[in-house]
Amino acid sequence: MDKILEYMLEEDEGFGDVTSNSVIDESVEVSAHIVSKDEGILAGINVAKELFESKHVRALFHLNDGCEIKKGDLLMYLRGNARDILLIERTALNLLMRMSGVATASNKYVDLVDGKVIIAGTRKTQPAIGKYDKMALKIGGADTHRFSLDDMLLIKDNHIAVVGSPREALKKAQKNASFSKKIEIEVETLDDAIACVENKADIVMLDNMGCEQVSEVLDELEKRNIRQNSLIEISGGINDGNIKDYVDLGVDIISIGALTHSSRSLDFSLKIEK
Repeated sequence: MDKILEYMLEEDEGFGDVTSNSVIDESVEVSAHIVSKDEGILAGINVAKELFESKHVRALFHLNDGCEIKKGDLLMYLRGNARDILLIERTALNLLMRMSGVATASNKYVDLVDGKVIIAGTRKTQPAIGKYDKMALKIGGADTHRFSLDDMLLIKDNHIAVVGSPREALKKAQKNASFSKKIEIEVETLDDAIACVENKADIVMLDNMGCEQVSEVLDELEKRNIRQNSLIEISGGINDGNIKDYVDLGVDIISIGALTHSSRSLDFSLKIEK
């Protein structure tokens, strides 16, 4: 089993489930089921299965990741030792509910842009479970962006503050990085955007720019006939109320940190069958 899942179980288990161990006989076998009390996109069902099966609990499901679910849907059937099911219950539900919440939010934004741009997540994930946040983004139809710091170069404001300017930072990256790594750079002004596109950054991120600023950048790149040099990504302050305004400008990528740092978990429950 994945080491992250092992750690989560160890953290939840502590020195044992003293409640279950005190009131339930060791050999009791039960059936249980996980039911949705919410609507959205299911994500993490295989992860939940792996958690239960690590304790030899039989776990069956017929709804797969990416399915649309509604209130009352049966998500998983369980059969096994009562103590083991209750030991794993909260860990499995927490992860399943969170992943489904992230997938649901991702799917909403993907639907809003109707294939005209790429919707991407960011590294604003929960500590330790970023891997599962990223999995949920993908299940919801969004791009995962970077899984880790070695996936690609992303030159941000703090790198630039150390080096001196976006152009200088980009030049250093192009000189020192492997040809196999894409280079993205974050900019906040028209002049810096132009400089980085002129110098052929793979991706230029327009950070926290309003629609008028983004439009100005794109217009100037077209006038200079360099728009094709770089993919243009935007990030910051984008929500379901204004995203279509940005899409209509002709950007390539919209990254939204809120997909992972602020998504509402869906509501699921586990019930022992009496």
